[in-house]
Amino acid sequence: MSVPFEVDVKDKVVVITGGSGVLGSAMSLAMAQLGAKVAVLSLRREKSAKVVDEIREAGGRAQGFSVDVLDRQALEKVRLEITDTFGTCDILINGAGGNHPKATTSDEKLTVEWSEEGLDRTFFDLDPEAVEWLFRLNFIGTLLPTQVFAQDMVGKKHASIINISSMNAFRPLTKIPAYSGAKAAVSNFTQWLSTYFADTGIRVNAIAPGFFLTAQNEELLLNKDGSYTDRAEKIISQTPQGRFGEPKELIGTLLWLVDESSSFINGIVVPVDGGFSAYSGV
Repeated sequence: MSVPFEVDVKDKVVVITGGSGVLGSAMSLAMAQLGAKVAVLSLRREKSAKVVDEIREAGGRAQGFSVDVLDRQALEKVRLEITDTFGTCDILINGAGGNHPKATTSDEKLTVEWSEEGLDRTFFDLDPEAVEWLFRLNFIGTLLPTQVFAQDMVGKKHASIINISSMNAFRPLTKIPAYSGAKAAVSNFTQWLSTYFADTGIRVNAIAPGFFLTAQNEELLLNKDGSYTDRAEKIISQTPQGRFGEPKELIGTLLWLVDESSSFINGIVVPVDGGFSAYSGV
């Protein structure tokens, strides 16, 4: 892939959780193209291997690591492996996250006749275990990697943490109350961390993607024949640019936030949403 502009991350160690996903892989490829040493963290080794192979074929440096971001002990082990391979972390991108179908309602709104309509899943049917898992993945899955890798970032010059939030964090979307709440927690955590780390040389910011087609939202946005669902059509009608985003369109914001030129930018959550958050619907 081509980067929109160049920043100096040459020889820096970049750790990316969820680095093999649709959005995470684009970030991994961009960082490697600019000369960074990229540690691609993924739950499944075969997925991270695919991204690593692509980076290496393009002449970049990368290594894949299989780890559960909810396992502190496993993260500590990977931290040592990354240090032995590349050195200590300079830039941490917390990209691991996702939704859960059992934490999603079938309809956008409840009707008075809800008990007679035979809906698959109302708010009253949400699975508490699925909701808890989702919160752990998105919030604890951001907190734990930060606890582990930021230890080596304290005192470094131009160290940076980028969390991946969501437009759901600003205004909750229908059907996905747990995911919206979890991403709101990530945005709040970003602000808290930026203050906590302010004297250590670590800046903490977040990117809030709007609507991009990913493995997590395919079932909500695409019919089996590949056409857009009613929900997808509704989203596009509320997005001034009239389309979904492409993963490469996150890269400019990422590069800006990790570059030394943004050294006074700290504690912000940047929407990359095609104008969705600016549009009132009228």
